[in-house]
Amino acid sequence: MTPLRYVTGFILALLCHVGVPAHAHKASDSYLSLKTAERTVTGQWDIALRDLEFAVGIDRDGDGALTWDEIRSRHRDIDAYALSRLALSAGGRACPATVTEHLIDNHSDGAYAVLRFRAECENSIDTLAVHYNLLFDLDRQHKGLLRIERDGQVETAIFSPEHAKQQFTSSRAGNVRQFIDYLKHGVWHIWIGFDHILFLLSLLLPAVLVLHDRQWYASASFKTSAIDVLKIVTAFTISHSITLTIAALGIVQLPSRWVETAIAASVIVAALNNLFPFFQGQRWVVAFAFGLVHGFGFATVLAELGLPQSALVIALIGFNVGVELGQLAIVLAFLPVAYLLRQTWLYRRLLLNAGSTVIIAIASVWLVERAFEVSLVPA
Repeated sequence: MTPLRYVTGFILALLCHVGVPAHAHKASDSYLSLKTAERTVTGQWDIALRDLEFAVGIDRDGDGALTWDEIRSRHRDIDAYALSRLALSAGGRACPATVTEHLIDNHSDGAYAVLRFRAECENSIDTLAVHYNLLFDLDRQHKGLLRIERDGQVETAIFSPEHAKQQFTSSRAGNVRQFIDYLKHGVWHIWIGFDHILFLLSLLLPAVLVLHDRQWYASASFKTSAIDVLKIVTAFTISHSITLTIAALGIVQLPSRWVETAIAASVIVAALNNLFPFFQGQRWVVAFAFGLVHGFGFATVLAELGLPQSALVIALIGFNVGVELGQLAIVLAFLPVAYLLRQTWLYRRLLLNAGSTVIIAIASVWLVERAFEVSLVPA
């Protein structure tokens, strides 16, 4: 595959993919919390209503709106579907689970059904084996985010089709394990955070070009382009690290709706600057200013994962490092190929101009949806 086809295909596939989710902040996730005590497991499982609608069908009248009566009428089906895709065992013996309560809760990307359950084990729970298989047959991108509490210690894990079975011992999770777990969370979040990716991509697209008489021309030096990228990435990293930290520690917290709306606006501004340059060579300032907002968005996800108080700093650092590694991987994949293509007409017209226009259109839909809490694109 030629460099042109590689980068064009990468960007167009990304743009097409991010246009699908209505909320567009993250892909399909569920949140599973477990707490063990001798031979008993108590749990809470938050599953997106949109996923349950897709899997078992809840909207009986087909009007696109889910009511509590519709959800309640499907409780048995929801229970059967969910519990058939979660298996707990201790000492090689199954721990049958029973749903004890149904609730509804809101996450940053919409409404979730909350299943509270209890599982009884025949053996003491020295090692708990968890087999998670929710939605994997329908959505290979789905992830299960686990938070497990044992003896006052909190550990996290991510279930995917490749890691559907995992075991957790009763020994205290070490600091290295906590760091690695949250690092993985950070990498995964930046890779599925399509609004974060489009914001970064909008700032990177002109990095291999120079502006002269309000026209973009190919940069004559890779070093110059790399320095420009370094300024942008460094500014974004510093700013979102600041707000991620203060929000995660509870010093300052903002409503999720405000944050998500501002993130959508940041994508529009960054992409609009590619068509009508009004920041000139100051894109790093834009990266820093809006990076403060993106940090609050990262903090929302981190809060939903559950920060272990016994290793708060380690988990926070691990998540932030993971975000940076995920971001660095995107930059390293994009910059060299973009530099090779910078002199082509297709790069300036198709990827920069047309690509930025598509990004503005997508982010505008996000902005309206998040600001007015409406759905313009079917989930």
